[in-house]
Amino acid sequence: MIYLTEGLLKTLLRMAEERDPASTTVPLAITDAGELPDANLSAETPVFTHFYLPNEGDSVNAVFGVDLGTPSGQTPGVFVSHPRGELELSKRDDFREVIFVAVPPWDMESFKIFDRTGDELEFTVLDIEPPEEAGIV
Repeated sequence: MIYLTEGLLKTLLRMAEERDPASTTVPLAITDAGELPDANLSAETPVFTHFYLPNEGDSVNAVFGVDLGTPSGQTPGVFVSHPRGELELSKRDDFREVIFVAVPPWDMESFKIFDRTGDELEFTVLDIEPPEEAGIV
C-alpha cells in the first residue's frame, strides 16, 4: 500500500493541468508516519508528502542528465504527466521505486501509481498536513 497526502495529490494534478499540453516530471519525497501525528499508521510507514520543483531549462541537467537540485536517495518516487498518453507507464518516464502517473482531465479517476516493473499499486490518500521542511515543497 502506498500512502500520500491529499495536498500533494491535488498539487501534482494542478501542476500537470497547468503544464498541459507539455508533460511534467516531479521528484517526490517521503516522510515517516511517525513524524505525522494525524497519520494513524505505524511510525516507520513512508508517506509521500513533498515534492521538489522541476528545474526546467537547467543546462547541466539537459547535457549530463543529472539533477543537481534534488538530493540523491531522498526521492523514492516521481510524478509524471501524460497529457496525450495512456494511464500507464511509458518507456520515456523517469523510473523510481514508485511512479505516479496522471492524464487529463487531471482528477482522481485519471491518476494511478505503479512500481518500476509497471504493476499498478494500491494507494490511500490521507487528509493530513505534512511537516514543513526547508528546500522542498
